[in-house]
Amino acid sequence: MKLPNKQCEIEAAIAIIKDGDTVMIGGFGVPGTPMTLIHALVAHGARDLTLVKNDANEPGMGLDHLLKSGQVSRLVTTHLGLNGYAIGLMNEGKISVEFNAQGILAERIRAGGSGIGAVLSDIGIGTELAAGKQVVEIAGKPHLVEAALRADVALIHAACGDTFGNLAYAATAQNFNPLMAMAADCVIAEVETVLPLGGLAANAIHTSGVFIDHVTELGDLSKEYAVVQR
Repeated sequence: MKLPNKQCEIEAAIAIIKDGDTVMIGGFGVPGTPMTLIHALVAHGARDLTLVKNDANEPGMGLDHLLKSGQVSRLVTTHLGLNGYAIGLMNEGKISVEFNAQGILAERIRAGGSGIGAVLSDIGIGTELAAGKQVVEIAGKPHLVEAALRADVALIHAACGDTFGNLAYAATAQNFNPLMAMAADCVIAEVETVLPLGGLAANAIHTSGVFIDHVTELGDLSKEYAVVQR
């Protein structure tokens, strides 16, 4: 059986995103954030998006471009502290924001990719994070039912990959990208270096190509990636 070549142009891959979609965006701050795919999504123009991302990046980079273009209606995240513009949108009621403890966000995404409907946690009991959530008792202790997270599309960044979509991440880019690659109906990966099939050592693969639908090669990294240029 011949494995398919999943390489395509960025614009063609992004074109599948529709108004109202839920889009997961990888990244842990700057590392692992698919900056080029984000710019392509801004140009594509899909609106009323729900975004799932660990953070809102800083002003003038990454997720901030989608916020400033008015394409985001809801954000599921862990913090906004580095982006005053995002905080302003939330305070003015222009976007809704769902906050999660960082580990809980990762676990909810992992559950979504593993076919698990929810996870149980005692984190957030008695705080605003528990508002509206079901509480169950386990071994005499209350636990929140944290629903699994899935998305229509995931946008992820990898340092290296092959034409089938096997991917390897660098450093902290491993924190959310591998989880999101398993938790979306369609996964688009921007890859710094694309190798022929078999060019990536088996033990170096972090995400199997079976989870990836489209591979786009970056070439030279823009200045937004400066902090992770190697």
